[in-house]
Amino acid sequence: MNLSITIPLLNEDESIQELHNWIVTVMKSHNYSYEIIFIDDGSTDNSWAIIEKLSVENPNVKGIRFLKNFGKSQALHAGFSKAKGDVVITMDADLQDNPEEIPEMYDMILNRNFDLVSGWKKKRYDSVFAKNLPSKLFNWAARKTSGVILNDFNCGLKAYKNTVIKNIEVSGEMHRYIPVLAKNAGFSKIGEKIVQHQARKYGETKFGMDRFVNGFLDLITIWFLSRFGKRPMHLFGALGSIMFIIGFVAAGYIGFSKLYRLYHDIPYSLVTNNPWFYISLTTMIIGTQFFLAGFLGEIILRTKNNDERYKVSKEINFL
Repeated sequence: MNLSITIPLLNEDESIQELHNWIVTVMKSHNYSYEIIFIDDGSTDNSWAIIEKLSVENPNVKGIRFLKNFGKSQALHAGFSKAKGDVVITMDADLQDNPEEIPEMYDMILNRNFDLVSGWKKKRYDSVFAKNLPSKLFNWAARKTSGVILNDFNCGLKAYKNTVIKNIEVSGEMHRYIPVLAKNAGFSKIGEKIVQHQARKYGETKFGMDRFVNGFLDLITIWFLSRFGKRPMHLFGALGSIMFIIGFVAAGYIGFSKLYRLYHDIPYSLVTNNPWFYISLTTMIIGTQFFLAGFLGEIILRTKNNDERYKVSKEINFL
């Protein structure tokens, strides 16, 4: 199979039929073998009913329905686990991603040997202050932190080799950083393609300041995981050791200073009256806590990941 088109969605019943027809037109015009995987992330509108109807009309349409809203990352993870195409395309269901970009992205993966191709919505039709400026700031921080040179990390339109999506795990809110996850997994040939951005036709954007803030918090997480995810003791142990040594040396100096004054019969005050005694004690305690954090991190790495996983209520057309 040439293509698996994976589409996570939440309450997009107005656009699903139109998006499906548009994708099918592109697929037929290029004679691709394909599957369209809709992942209904707990929609409360008629989205699932429309997916069921499309699956009857078109056997290439497959569907996964979650029991509740688990988030876009979980939806993509579910779609990736089922995708069979040589190239996997992800796109949003709100018609802001143009299916006519798919053939060129497919060619970049298949014939130019990219592992991943990310779309870049260079010209956007979103609000400048509500989305454009925060997005530019976010992308700048993501480039600097991750070392992956992309202009639009959050673009939903991306293409992957099948081997890429089978070797990464998208969890939490990490869908924004799939290129970083791919790079950390050893897939270094990551490209970018300028894509057409469509103005939103139906409904309202689900982007808010909470997603912007969460994006930066996730960026810190992915930076830490990429550098110290497999060796937390290298960070926390080093910090803890340095802080403990500084505190210990400071406390030793305070004690030595008092003993020196006692020996030479020089007036002195109680050690507990010296504020540096409490600073050094606090430094040693914090250093010990850092060291223990690294130690516990190493133990946790050797235990099973118990993060909540999506729960599927229904599937369509999967063998």
